[in-house]
Amino acid sequence: MERLNVNPTRMMLTTLKKRLATATRGHKLMKDKRDELMKGFLELARENKELRQKVEAQLAHVYDSFSIASAAMSQEMMEEALMYPKQGVELSVGSRNIMSVDVPVFDFRTTAADEADIYPYGFATTSGELDAAISELSSIFPTMLELAAREKEAAMLAAELEKTRRRVNALEYVKIPQLQMTIRYIMMKLDENERGNQTRLMKVKDMMLADAIEEKRAQDEASLERYAE
Repeated sequence: MERLNVNPTRMMLTTLKKRLATATRGHKLMKDKRDELMKGFLELARENKELRQKVEAQLAHVYDSFSIASAAMSQEMMEEALMYPKQGVELSVGSRNIMSVDVPVFDFRTTAADEADIYPYGFATTSGELDAAISELSSIFPTMLELAAREKEAAMLAAELEKTRRRVNALEYVKIPQLQMTIRYIMMKLDENERGNQTRLMKVKDMMLADAIEEKRAQDEASLERYAE
């Protein structure tokens, strides 16, 4: 992994240390979010499995009732009975926030005044199996709507979980190590420059000391010569 291409200065070192602290704190928060998303997703997946099995079992019963009704009634009578539905629904979509993810919330209301008025035909020419199929289909509709909302929620949580996982991996295996490597490089360069400055200062000190000794020696020699005269 390559380090960041920056100037090895103390100001840059301070800036990178702050960025590293922020990245480390963000990494912890993202890991916590990832864990909570995973926990919520697994719980939702188990609930969805049970709900789907329930819906599929009820739908299978509805299909069986329709099959029996189709066998007992002619196709023309079946189509005529179901041609003009009496009951309708209006669907509204809201949302709720789960770990910064806005998941849909479905709600519905019937358009007819009487919610129990679901049969668009008279009972004289239809079979009881058709009545049972329509009744069961009407009762299962809220559960199907709940299943649709939950599966959409699961898909959105899965997408957010994958995005969060990628961010955690990018911080953990790329960004944080890169910052740490760059900080070590700058500290090494600063230490190297400091040692170089100390060496130069020591050399300058030695040179100044040698010059002082030489000057003192010259002064002493001049004093001895004047004394000898």
